[in-house]
Amino acid sequence: MPFTTGYITNTRNFGTAASNVVVNLVNENAINPATVEVRIFYSLVPDVKIPLYVTTFTLPPNSIRRNTYFIAGVLAYEVQFNVTSAAPADVVLSSFGLDEFGNIVQEQGILQSELTIISALSPTS
Repeated sequence: MPFTTGYITNTRNFGTAASNVVVNLVNENAINPATVEVRIFYSLVPDVKIPLYVTTFTLPPNSIRRNTYFIAGVLAYEVQFNVTSAAPADVVLSSFGLDEFGNIVQEQGILQSELTIISALSPTS
């Protein structure tokens, strides 16, 4: 089931810019692993969406994973997730922008309930 954060503005004009984005994943299922694909896109100029990271990994049952991706200097970014599992609803996702000191950028925190379901991940080429 694919999700997106939507494009997040990452400039100091609207608060603190993020240097990193942290993706948090929790597999609450006690039996089934999940395969998760994370795609991060960025923009340095308006109207141009560029792939930055594409990672796929297995999230074991009853486990937590935290990935950090460097995004300093981007105008905007988007995080997309795709979860494949026997119980995809048991995988909880969130992402947070972090400033250069590792502090959470409040305006850039996206919880599971705030993610938007999309029909497919955006292409990377």
